[in-house]
Amino acid sequence: MDMVKANFTVTEFVFLGLSSQPEMQLILFIMFLFFYLLTVAGNVIIITVIQIEPRLQTPMYFFLTNLSFLDICYISTNVPQMLSNMVGKKKTIPFSSCATQMYFSLSFGMIECVLLGVMAYDRYVAICHPLHYTVIMNRSTCVQLAAISWCSSFLSSMVINVLTLSLPYCGPNVLNHFFCEVPSILRLACTDTSFTEMVVFIFSIIIVFIPFLLIVVSYARILLSLLRMQSASGRHKALSTCASHLTVVALFYGTAIFVYMRPQSKSSRAGGKIIAVFYTVITPMFNPLIYSLRNQDVKGALRKAIAKQRTQALLMRH
Repeated sequence: MDMVKANFTVTEFVFLGLSSQPEMQLILFIMFLFFYLLTVAGNVIIITVIQIEPRLQTPMYFFLTNLSFLDICYISTNVPQMLSNMVGKKKTIPFSSCATQMYFSLSFGMIECVLLGVMAYDRYVAICHPLHYTVIMNRSTCVQLAAISWCSSFLSSMVINVLTLSLPYCGPNVLNHFFCEVPSILRLACTDTSFTEMVVFIFSIIIVFIPFLLIVVSYARILLSLLRMQSASGRHKALSTCASHLTVVALFYGTAIFVYMRPQSKSSRAGGKIIAVFYTVITPMFNPLIYSLRNQDVKGALRKAIAKQRTQALLMRH
């Protein structure tokens, strides 16, 4: 019990945030509030459109619904705290709240990695094995794959969090970040963090790199299949369904791998904060825009829903 108390000498952390200039804080507050509201609204629209449109009741859109719900959870874990710090005089977070934020933020980030891998596999089955698609990707399989994505990530995050929080934190308590993230917390530990960093790296390989390899292999097989495809229209349709997913993968993985799969000693703290903005704020915001603007089915369903609302509004007036 005494050892546990010794580990938790630090009772709160102080955020430096993205900027210390008051005028810049206001600009950032307005900008990130807009990003947050746009992200939540965009993903809610995507989920609603998929649920009300019968044509979108397919495995691909089942996983897209999961991704949209995940993005709402992910951005809500970090941005409200950041907005509060920007306008409040006290830019602190209690140790327990920091631990909770770190756990869920890491969990949701890991879920996105695994889910993007699952979505790549779904596209591979749809394009390379179209006749067996409904048999392979049946409802039960989709639910199981989604459940594995969520459960494995929550458990992995738990292991990393327990190891990180078991280290002694006796000061300093200033976080050069805008939210509690494992790499930034480890820098404040009062002991050697080599073992914990190694564990984080191993889990990064399992949760981040293995799904990434699945994405690469899936799209390599898809590319070979497209090259053998005789129909130009069929090739174009297949490419259009993959383009949105590939754009999201490039945005999310490009930044997440940069932060979590390199040694802490080589990481730039200022650069890390900017990169973190991309995978915690920018990617969740762009996901609904990418899937709605580049996906003909979603655009068609969205136009149909808007037209239906307009018709109902006109009928109510008369």
